[in-house]
Amino acid sequence: MPMPSKRRSVLAHSSVETYTPPDTSSASEDEGSLRRHERLQSHSNVEPWLHRVIQGSSTSSSASSTSSHAGGKPAAASNTAPAAAAAAATVLADLMAHAQLDNHPAPPDVTTGLVDLPPPERPQVASVRGVPRGYSSSILETADGVPVNSRVSSKIQQLLNTLKRPKRPPLKEFFVDDFEELLEVHQPDPNQPKPEGSQMSVLQGEPLGVVSNWPPSLLAALQRWGTTQPKAPCLTALDTTGKAIYTLTYGKLWSRSEKLAYTLLNKLASKNEPLLKPGDRVALVFPNSDPVMFMVAFYGCLLAELIPVPIEVPLTRKDAGSQQIGFLLGSCGVTLALTTDACQKGLPKAPTGEVATFRGWPRLVWFVIDGKHLAKPSKDWHPPVRDASAETAYIEYKTSKEGSTVGITVSHASMLAQCHALTQACSYSEAETLTNVLDFKRDAGLWHGVLTSVMNRMHVVSIPYALMKVNPLSWIQKVCSYKARVALVKSRDMHWSLLAQRDQRDVSLSSLRMLIVADGANPWSVSSCDAFLNVFQSRGLRPEVICPCASSSEALTVAIRRPPDSGGPPPGKTVLSMNGLSYGVIRVDTEEKLSVLTVQDVGQVMPGASVCVVKVEGTPYLCRTDEVGEVCVHSGATGAAYYGLVGITRNVFETIPVTAGGVPVSDQPFTRTGLLGFIGPDQLVFVVGKLDGLMVVGLRRHNADDVVATALAVEPMKFVYRGRIAVFSVTVLHDDRIVLVAEQRPDASEEDSFQWMSRVLQAIDSIHQVGVYCLALVPANTLPKAPLGGIHISETKQRFLEGALHPCNVLMCPHTCVTNLPKPRQKQPEVGPASMIVGNLVAGKRIAQASGRDVTQLEDNDQARKFLYLADVLQWRAQTTPDHPLFLLLNAKGTVTSAATCVQLHKRAERIAAALSERGRLNVGDHVALVYPPGVDLIATFYGCLYAGCVPITVRPPHPQNLATTLPTVKMIVEVSKSTCILTTQAIMKLLKSKEAGAAVDVKTWPAILDTDDLPKKRVASVFRPPSPDMLAYLDFSVSTTGILAGVKMSHAATSALCRSIKLQCELYPSRQIAVCLDPYCGLGFALWCLCSVYSGHQSLLVPPLELENNVSLWLSAVSQYRVRVTFCSYSVMEMCTKGLGTQTDLLRAKSVNLSCVRTCMVVAEERPRIALTQSFSKLFKDLGLSARAVSTTFGCRVNVAICLQGTAGPDPTTVYVDMRALRHDRVRLVERGSPHSLPLMESGKILPGVKVIIAHTETKGPLGDSHLGEIWVSSPHNATGYYTVYGEESLHADHFSARLSFGDTQTVWARTGYLGFLRRTDLTDASGERHDALYVVGSLDETLELRGMRYHPIDIETSVIRAHKSIAECAVFTWTNLLVVVVELEGPEQEALDLVALVTNVVLEEHFLIVGVVVIVDPGVIPINSRGEKQRMHLRDGFLADQLDPIYVAYNM
Repeated sequence: MPMPSKRRSVLAHSSVETYTPPDTSSASEDEGSLRRHERLQSHSNVEPWLHRVIQGSSTSSSASSTSSHAGGKPAAASNTAPAAAAAAATVLADLMAHAQLDNHPAPPDVTTGLVDLPPPERPQVASVRGVPRGYSSSILETADGVPVNSRVSSKIQQLLNTLKRPKRPPLKEFFVDDFEELLEVHQPDPNQPKPEGSQMSVLQGEPLGVVSNWPPSLLAALQRWGTTQPKAPCLTALDTTGKAIYTLTYGKLWSRSEKLAYTLLNKLASKNEPLLKPGDRVALVFPNSDPVMFMVAFYGCLLAELIPVPIEVPLTRKDAGSQQIGFLLGSCGVTLALTTDACQKGLPKAPTGEVATFRGWPRLVWFVIDGKHLAKPSKDWHPPVRDASAETAYIEYKTSKEGSTVGITVSHASMLAQCHALTQACSYSEAETLTNVLDFKRDAGLWHGVLTSVMNRMHVVSIPYALMKVNPLSWIQKVCSYKARVALVKSRDMHWSLLAQRDQRDVSLSSLRMLIVADGANPWSVSSCDAFLNVFQSRGLRPEVICPCASSSEALTVAIRRPPDSGGPPPGKTVLSMNGLSYGVIRVDTEEKLSVLTVQDVGQVMPGASVCVVKVEGTPYLCRTDEVGEVCVHSGATGAAYYGLVGITRNVFETIPVTAGGVPVSDQPFTRTGLLGFIGPDQLVFVVGKLDGLMVVGLRRHNADDVVATALAVEPMKFVYRGRIAVFSVTVLHDDRIVLVAEQRPDASEEDSFQWMSRVLQAIDSIHQVGVYCLALVPANTLPKAPLGGIHISETKQRFLEGALHPCNVLMCPHTCVTNLPKPRQKQPEVGPASMIVGNLVAGKRIAQASGRDVTQLEDNDQARKFLYLADVLQWRAQTTPDHPLFLLLNAKGTVTSAATCVQLHKRAERIAAALSERGRLNVGDHVALVYPPGVDLIATFYGCLYAGCVPITVRPPHPQNLATTLPTVKMIVEVSKSTCILTTQAIMKLLKSKEAGAAVDVKTWPAILDTDDLPKKRVASVFRPPSPDMLAYLDFSVSTTGILAGVKMSHAATSALCRSIKLQCELYPSRQIAVCLDPYCGLGFALWCLCSVYSGHQSLLVPPLELENNVSLWLSAVSQYRVRVTFCSYSVMEMCTKGLGTQTDLLRAKSVNLSCVRTCMVVAEERPRIALTQSFSKLFKDLGLSARAVSTTFGCRVNVAICLQGTAGPDPTTVYVDMRALRHDRVRLVERGSPHSLPLMESGKILPGVKVIIAHTETKGPLGDSHLGEIWVSSPHNATGYYTVYGEESLHADHFSARLSFGDTQTVWARTGYLGFLRRTDLTDASGERHDALYVVGSLDETLELRGMRYHPIDIETSVIRAHKSIAECAVFTWTNLLVVVVELEGPEQEALDLVALVTNVVLEEHFLIVGVVVIVDPGVIPINSRGEKQRMHLRDGFLADQLDPIYVAYNM
């Protein structure tokens, strides 16, 4: 598998201290690089394990294909630095190229799935290390057998080897069928396991025992202990060194809570109103290191009949998930926050010194509850200690899978019932000691360590997270020193203490009667428990002491394993088939297999509760006994509701499970726990996952925690920083796709990490039989953290989707995961042109043809018409209106640097003609290259050539700073056009002959170069008159967007016809002025710059686009200053104005720039109109008076440089919305604006007078009906007469200029434009009163990409990609051997580069149903653009294949 290439600068990681003590981490807050322990004990090193994975792999993802063909020659990599890496990473062969996927359909074919091959044999691949590293072969053949020596092509070749498919037959472009591309629907596997057990029955827990002196409420218990046993210890707090800093006694807890209750109710007032009244919600903001203050605040609120809402301490204004907490506080109506002095000092402050308002939080009053701020209650005040009722006691927050935060209300009665049930289940007795490592603000830490402990007058030793980070053994030492009877931990605490226990000999755990594992529901808890017992059994830990339990925020404690002395059944452990679980079915398997999950029970149902398991989706039917479902609980000790959310409360807290026959199992509602599990033997509860971590991929269910556990089994210590791995799913193309993000250790090398990633993909594939869509590594310590140091999953997912994760390594495998793409398009039997016409007639569609006004009918008082030749027109103007100014050239300051009247231009042309015949000794018909900067000299020399009978070719001069790339083009045009002489300025002449030029081209082979700077005043003996109007007037050379240099021949007749057509369309007369901001070297730009003024006599303001680089507002200022009505520009000019002047419209208005004079502003283009750009230009300059109707586009191409031009009369350009999916099938379906997959297309201006257009089928050359997509053919007197030469594509066909329809009107000769488009009759009327036919250009035929049997236009894919992320400045796509390559320019910090890989892949899949093969991230300005502002995609492709782009990152999607 090709390793991604990355520019070295990206590798500079933010340095992280090389060792930081273990932190709880990985996929949820329950972290730890907890391996699948049993699996790895038998294989201490992972190689043989992996070896088994590969050999026994029942499926395999093409991600693991990292080596050359079995037994074939090693995959070559060129000898560049990353090549060695590629070679090393190419170790595990193209196993995948041959592996057949047994459990899910074969991966979608990038090429086209037309041919199904029989599945080849699967080779046995040697273990990972068994491949020699030193590859040296550096030449490799591409798919076409052409040897290529380049890093890029060798990588693409490796990629292709993994995706080998037969090449598809050439695509036919017209499809008759009218079906939409339908996404494949996953069909259920007929062999999938199905549940076979009987329907389960509701499981009842033992009844709650009756206790003689059980208090009527928790507050009554606190009052009893506070007054009768005031000296009894309640809570001991430790500092970060493990020293006890304070022990809170029951007496102190009671008196301080009482004081706080009194203060809150009586001493806090605003405007003489008490701030709080009973039932109000109050936020509790206490750090994890201060349990004492928290406990006082919690009970103080309960005594004051206020509702505490404990939340985390916000550390920064942008904490992960902090906005959601703010939303919860706002919806609970919280106005007061209680905190400690120390904590309040540490909160972020606003400039006023008050606590800052956090993003999304309501305005809060912060109240510090340290002793000095509390008032002593008056003698007659006693807090109300009522019996437990259904009123809300407290609200616990919970963050859902999507990241939204909800508050779960727990009533006084539930709180009491929970204490009762826990006391009975855990046999708690008075004055026992309990050590608590958990967060005391919520969940089990709160229920055991704050509530039940007070009920039973227990002593809690609270161990802060900060102490655990410094000393993971601290909890064991405290159990030992306090002789604790009960310890409350998570599996990660056991795991980290295992890693640290070697130096501790003297600890004993013999005092423990219960070790409660609060996250017993996690897939890795079983290995933690086993490993912990293994080590600590010798230190007094009895096996029966370990008690896993399962809990959920909604249902509180769901189940807990009982201590053996209370007569519970023996612990249960079972090994389940992963494949069965993915279908929700329980199948017992053996431990020898890899794809199994070992689970332990989480004990029995709580006393006084009943439990059942229901189907996850839809109606809550009871599951069968061998089926996995969601565990539901009915008891008096569950939460009551989601605060303020009635709808989802009903779904979760008021579920009525029903039997298969639809009969409710009970009249009491059950609470859904969010835990997935089943009831095992001995009525033990087993949990195999959480609803929050459920990912449904192609009908099969996978659990995020299980995937994390698999990834952690692949040598986590070497690569993953503290085992921090997050797994979640994102929806792409209507299915969940698995994303795995891990923090990379600072010392892991690029190559090792890549190998690790490949192996993780393989492991997940073989154990879970599911492909990973994206695997990303981020630098250590950069994933968003949950309050206790775990990974904040929903925030991580959010960052991934927003492109803000900043990975340092990324591997996407869309080819293996995305199996629901539409089937590739099959070719339909060809429909002949005659049937097409008949079909259209039957359907009532007219044949798509249209024409501009008839030139012969247009009698205008056109003096110039008397002249066939432009040279004659110029002489006539020099005689009749000698001093009429034709041209004004502006510089960057807006001043006129040179001008030419009719007579001045004529005289300069004469001088040049004389020089050509005398100094150049040129004959009639010789070709002359004119290499001039934009200006009047260029125009004068053009007419000089016509006067001398030579054929001029205008050539853009080379760029002095960039000779290496620009000079060869000049040389090529000069050679290909067979120029016998070059006319230029002295400065450029020096440049052409300079030493620097010699490095780029052979300067000795230039033809004669004449400079025209100081010519003598000579008159030419006679001005040459061509013998026939069909004689060649000039050659027009241009590089097409596909990189082909093509020169077309323009006859004198065509030149005059072109000028006349433009004159009529734009109503140009000598009294008119137009402004031209275009390059004058080819196409319509050349015609407007050099020809039209002489023909029509209007004055042209010439604004060279290069000058805009020094003064962006030059063009618009000139238009305003000269009150120009008609102006022309290019897209690049429009873009410069939009980007450069976006913020300066006020400034321009101050300079009195006013554009209300502009009637039409036309963008000269040879492409589909760029609607977004023209619209933003119009909107932006509306403030300066630019009419919304003024901006339009033109369309021309090589065969005819001006087909459409908006002009001054005629209806406004129309916009239609077409269905992009239909376009891929060469059909046009009009849809409403804003409908899905709609694409706006703007008409390309009005068809010019004398021009006829028809839409023809690209293959059969038959005419097409209205609104069919086909090639635009054009017939007009100003068509070019043919190609002079076509460089690089000699076989370019004669039929480009002399095509005839195969049916219908077979007489007319047409020119093929090479552009796809369609005609549509609109409801508007044109000048002649007829209904107006609009021509819509869709794109160049040469540029279209044929993928999966459909035709894509690069611009559509590029538009989607540019929208994907704010830092994407530009994008270009092309194909290479059936792979779609996307090149993206990154305008932002390099750390964002890898964020783009997934976003680009997602958006192209979602919107175009295509899998991107290679994503190349480059610097701004790398995508080459020609003078018209069009992307040169083929140049880019060549640069990519020759490895010349210097990319920031290249990702090869597997």
